[in-house]
Amino acid sequence: MLREAPDQFPTRRVLVAATVCLALLAALIFATVSFRSGTPSDPGLVPAPELHGSGSWTLGATEDTSGVLRPLSPTADPETFARRVAAGLFDWDTAGATSRNTYVERLVAVGDPSGESTPGLVADIAGYLPNDEAWRQLRSYSTRQRIELDSLSVPTLWEQALAEAGPDGFAPGTTAYTVTGVRHRAGIWESEPVTSSHDVAFTVFIVCGPTYPECHLLRLSLLDEPLD
Repeated sequence: MLREAPDQFPTRRVLVAATVCLALLAALIFATVSFRSGTPSDPGLVPAPELHGSGSWTLGATEDTSGVLRPLSPTADPETFARRVAAGLFDWDTAGATSRNTYVERLVAVGDPSGESTPGLVADIAGYLPNDEAWRQLRSYSTRQRIELDSLSVPTLWEQALAEAGPDGFAPGTTAYTVTGVRHRAGIWESEPVTSSHDVAFTVFIVCGPTYPECHLLRLSLLDEPLD
């Protein structure tokens, strides 16, 4: 039997999917305000003097030779897409010509084409990037960041959500990956290079084929509050 084209999926299916995602994230809401405030006093926002380090630093290749931020490459493979989303969230350089908003726009560009989850996704991304004030302060330290991925796995709670939602609950190809890794930052403090590292974990909700020929980003869990 031929499947319906993406723009013909019932609105109810999208709404049910969004509702279940929100339910899965409900327990994480109270952590949002404190983390998304992004004040300069938050741990890890500014390289600390005691974190002096040496050695080479390799930032993920996010800008081309002209300094323009590269878009995330399309793919139909969900795991590959989850890895690219992780890099899009964590690989950035405040010393470059790219603004914070451009990093946000690059992630939104690979969001669900229906637009149903876009407002929530924009809010989610804000929890991963420093806010405008913090970005300006980090720029004064030439701060750059990258992620070193450790693991990707489909969380048990997501499998449970799929079972409870039934065959009509989510658009075909909707899945979730919990990502673990190490966030590395480097910068300049009082003319000296400094580095810091911090373990991170989060969950990405995505939709791929057969609903769409390529994968798209739906929502994100709060940082360090992934689905198990």
